[in-house]
Amino acid sequence: MPARVPAPASGAARTALTRRRILTGAFGLTAAGLWSPPAYAAPATGPVIFDCGAWGARPPSEPVEVLAAPPRRIIVHHTATRNVEDYSQQRAFALARAIQNYHMDVQGWIDTGQHFTVSRGAFVTEGRHRSFTELTAGGCQVRSAHCVGQNDVAVGIENEGTYTTEEPPARQYEALVSLCAHVCATYGLPPSEIRGHRDFNDTECPGERLYALLPKLRQDVAQRLGVQPWPEPEPETPEERHPWPGPPEYLPPEALARELAHWTPRR
Repeated sequence: MPARVPAPASGAARTALTRRRILTGAFGLTAAGLWSPPAYAAPATGPVIFDCGAWGARPPSEPVEVLAAPPRRIIVHHTATRNVEDYSQQRAFALARAIQNYHMDVQGWIDTGQHFTVSRGAFVTEGRHRSFTELTAGGCQVRSAHCVGQNDVAVGIENEGTYTTEEPPARQYEALVSLCAHVCATYGLPPSEIRGHRDFNDTECPGERLYALLPKLRQDVAQRLGVQPWPEPEPETPEERHPWPGPPEYLPPEALARELAHWTPRR
């Protein structure tokens, strides 16, 4: 069943923790006169997220590890699949299944690599098991497998499609803004920490056009949270980008076509 993400807890302890993270991370900017720490105006509700049970996920091959520390950033990806006009929930669920199968059976991972996926039809699905649970709780994150060198510190969000020469559909982009705003509000992350996969790995992901949208995404998330935009992050130098290990990172077209042809919801 889909679940609407609740707004972050608003008790005194939660508020103090969030403000400590915001104030600590922003100290250098405040001292330089570039930024003043805000009080987040979190959305009343988060986006609707379909958990692993809703789309019929396989169980992970071994227990998923929950890390004690919260994430430091969000990393945006694209799936490099076709830019179809099938915006249905069925396709979103089939995509989630196909990605999990590829990650487990070909990449050899224990489960889906990323935490969440946003379909072209704006359906948000949970990727790795427990990602939704930990986001709801707001204190910890799940160890992932979406970006070399960042899997202990970053929430990974895949976006269905290939965004090298065209931008995501408006509805998909809006769902991405909503999800990023909720993740930032929950964990006390500054919007400046919404980054692209290519910032850290030697890859074209998330495509030229989606990557070019990241400054706007950061601004739109800041506006959604009721804070001033942060200074833009410095780009990573090529020497700091890790090569992608193992099989190709992207799902082959035939894998998704096979899942679409045989997709039936699990009960």
